[in-house]
Amino acid sequence: MQNKVVHTLGRACQEFGLATLRFNFRGVGASDGSHDEGRAEIEDAMAVIAWGRQRWPDGPLTLAGFSFGAMVALAAAVRSAPSKLITVAPAVGRPEFSSAAKPNCPWLIVQGDADELVDIRDVRAFAARFEPAPKLVVMSGVEHFFHGRLTQLRDEVLAFLKNEEAR
Repeated sequence: MQNKVVHTLGRACQEFGLATLRFNFRGVGASDGSHDEGRAEIEDAMAVIAWGRQRWPDGPLTLAGFSFGAMVALAAAVRSAPSKLITVAPAVGRPEFSSAAKPNCPWLIVQGDADELVDIRDVRAFAARFEPAPKLVVMSGVEHFFHGRLTQLRDEVLAFLKNEEAR
């Protein structure tokens, strides 16, 4: 929740005017429970989505996630029908997400081509599985935590949100 990439995503969504919630998955930070290879983490996301929909019943649902959280956001998007999905450096190689389905909404993937944890070739192959493919933005020279490039990440997210809003 305090990761600088997650913080940047949240701030971009707020800047766009979206009500924004950030949370830790079970077992992270002060959260109870333990890691469950994505299964229970999807339920965590669904619980937050339900709470947000109750709190802001007329607001649009946009899901965003980073790395493991990006893949959880993708799985939750299939079940929750958001208006938009943003996945940053999605952990596409994790076996628990190998059969991920395509959400029925505009979808942005932002990936650095120098990511030491998530190979750009795997992300390209993952994105190519879907029809239509998600919008893939590849940031040159960017590694997993977007050191020195968070402003560019923010700008890419805002451009996506604005472009999709105009449609």
